[in-house]
Amino acid sequence: MSIQFAPLCFVLMPFGKKTDAAGRAIDFDAVYAEIIRPAIVETGLEPIRADEEITGGIIHKPMFERLLLCPFAVADLTSANANVFYELGVRHAARPSSTVLLFAEGGRLPFDVAGLRALPYRLTPDGVPDGALASRHEVASRLAEARRAASAHDAPVADSPIYQLVEGFPDIQRLKTDVFRDRVAYAKQQQERLAAARLEGPESLIAVERELGTSLDAVESGVLVDLFLSYRAVKAWQRMIDLAARMPKPLAQSVLVQEQLALALNRAGRGEEAERVLTALLAARGPSSETYGLLGRVYKDRWATASKTNTWLAAGLLKKAAETYLKGFDADWRDAYPGINAVTLMELADPPDPRRREILPVVAYAVKRRLATGKADYWDYATLLELAVLAKDEAQGQDALLSALGSLREKWEAETTLNNLTLIREARQRRGDDQPAWIGDAMTALSQAAT
Repeated sequence: MSIQFAPLCFVLMPFGKKTDAAGRAIDFDAVYAEIIRPAIVETGLEPIRADEEITGGIIHKPMFERLLLCPFAVADLTSANANVFYELGVRHAARPSSTVLLFAEGGRLPFDVAGLRALPYRLTPDGVPDGALASRHEVASRLAEARRAASAHDAPVADSPIYQLVEGFPDIQRLKTDVFRDRVAYAKQQQERLAAARLEGPESLIAVERELGTSLDAVESGVLVDLFLSYRAVKAWQRMIDLAARMPKPLAQSVLVQEQLALALNRAGRGEEAERVLTALLAARGPSSETYGLLGRVYKDRWATASKTNTWLAAGLLKKAAETYLKGFDADWRDAYPGINAVTLMELADPPDPRRREILPVVAYAVKRRLATGKADYWDYATLLELAVLAKDEAQGQDALLSALGSLREKWEAETTLNNLTLIREARQRRGDDQPAWIGDAMTALSQAAT
């Protein structure tokens, strides 16, 4: 079964009974039990609260991971607790939206947060919530608003002052996976061990996983995701699925892990489960070039199966796959990968979809802009190769092939491109369209790289 969790909501607040600057004793456990926790549950979220307050030193790694990975958060700013404010600063730096703030009436908020949109709640003289039900509904309403915004097609309004005041430069969606190992720093020895294990094969990776122990809660996220992607590199799809089931919930629910879990489920022949994971992500997060691209692959594989037995069903699935890839390209025109897949599938239709002629120049422009940045990767050169095959441009095709082979990271990448070129050649052969010899040579080179 695929992993399906309620979205997580991390709670930033003091614990137990504390005294504020005015000398009031406040029972924060009662505030959590009567206002915050039930509000989170009412909104269909799962609350996560640290077991103990951090005192002194730098915040520990699991706390960082909760702050970064939990899609929603609630912060109680009452008493200007130093730990809470430190955590809120980390959260605002990492997440543009979906953080709900509240505070107890009668106290003063520091200047830097006084202008933020925070909900007040009342306390009795004994320091417990007064009118908890009304406050609970207000927090639940704000969380529900954040959930609706997170799943809307338009970007949600930022509640982080950093994202309100500083323009961001988000990456193309698929790059978050491809550049993971370059951006996440963790123990060099562990990185090298995993790199060596990938070359040795699945059994070496399984041995590394065993060394991590039965509980993965204290293992660095960088190690877990690198292991996860290492299993992908050796096509150990079931190991990916099993590892995702063992990951701590905040990491398991992250977009990167859920997308790659769907890829593994589909490659393991569990396409319906993969579809559920991806459609749930789209419903929760809105359009994404990467998510739609992976969903397009699910439908493309169904088409390949149906094409052997049911012509009409195959035609419908081919159209559905092409439209899904096209949605991915529409979500982010900088990402040529879903665009070239849409165009390729349109080429396979009988007769070919005429829209491909309009889309091809846009895909070509997108990939050329990536090349101009100096940050091109395998998929960019593979896209150029497919464009050259579609246009029967030998000079561009040979140049793109050499660049793609030089940028190859994992064998399955070459296998994916080879599969697309095979489909194009077979469709053209059925139509009596002769193919230049250089395309066959390119396919041979990709086949050798994939083995």
